[in-house]
Amino acid sequence: MTDEKKKVMVAMSGGVDSSVTAYLLQQEGFDIVGVTMKLYTNDDIDFVKDKTCCSLDDVEDAKSVAARLGALHYTLNMTEDFREDVMDKFVRSYRLGATPNPCIDCNRYIKFAKLLKKAIELKMDYIATGHYARIEKCADRYLLKKAFDESKDQSYVLYSLTQEELGRTLFPLGKYHKTEVREIAEENGFINAKKHDSQDICFVPDGNYSAFIEKYTGEKFPQGDFVDKSGKKLGTHKGIIRYTIGQRRGLGLALPQSMYVCEKDVKNNRVVLGFNEDLFSKEVSVGDIVLSACDSLEKPEHLCAKIRYNQKEQPATVIQTDKDKLKIIFDEPQRAVTKGQAAVIYDGDTVIGGGTIL
Repeated sequence: MTDEKKKVMVAMSGGVDSSVTAYLLQQEGFDIVGVTMKLYTNDDIDFVKDKTCCSLDDVEDAKSVAARLGALHYTLNMTEDFREDVMDKFVRSYRLGATPNPCIDCNRYIKFAKLLKKAIELKMDYIATGHYARIEKCADRYLLKKAFDESKDQSYVLYSLTQEELGRTLFPLGKYHKTEVREIAEENGFINAKKHDSQDICFVPDGNYSAFIEKYTGEKFPQGDFVDKSGKKLGTHKGIIRYTIGQRRGLGLALPQSMYVCEKDVKNNRVVLGFNEDLFSKEVSVGDIVLSACDSLEKPEHLCAKIRYNQKEQPATVIQTDKDKLKIIFDEPQRAVTKGQAAVIYDGDTVIGGGTIL
């Protein structure tokens, strides 16, 4: 490293991962500055301590760790950006019958795009976060790769990072296991060494998405029909936003055999039920794609793909059908492909790219 220290803006959520990220980078000789992004106020959500992140309490934890490291710390007010780019989009997607992943949108539009812009304005060389993933440079391209600790790997929610973002981002935790990260935090007396990991969606900490949407919009979503695949009415649902593809429990119906949510017909306010075998499909259409490992897929490629965060990637043929679209044909049918979720493409431990399931 040159005599002049490289400057890194570290996104510090108040959790143990981002705190250890700051520590590790400082140990490597970087000049670190901690920033915590204020995404909402506690009054904006049904606040549940220990289940969320980025709250006002978390800001104090981040400040404590930064002070212990002798680093500057700033709080960036991004509530308006977060509302427009993440929360509003989340609600719009549910209205359209999709089941979105707002963590991906937060990474795409807030934690990297806007944070990097701020870092450049402040003449920082890099940004860093506590995500479990790795970035490697191969020839003239930056590649996003899985973390060594596959049980914590977060490459799925980072697929949308651009070449510019990958080139100016550091993920020091990518080569560590979570147990090692907590040990480092304890050894250094960080206030959050034993802090629980955040769960669920940060602005819906109790996991009740429908209640959040109704509170956020001030609307009540009307009842409608449960129907089978032939259109026969089976009962009455409590509002279409309360259901997701593959759901079996909580339907409130007495049926002769188990049935599952197979489709949400928003236009007619109907929830279509079917049997387990009706949930399987081999082909998936994907839009709004970002390819990071290449400019485009010139021909069909046999790779692997995953259609939800907690899934092992599955062998599939991937075809780029348009500048902004992919078709994924899985070797084996996949269960409960869900509109609005991300499909992410892998070649071994390298992320090729991904997009939103249509």
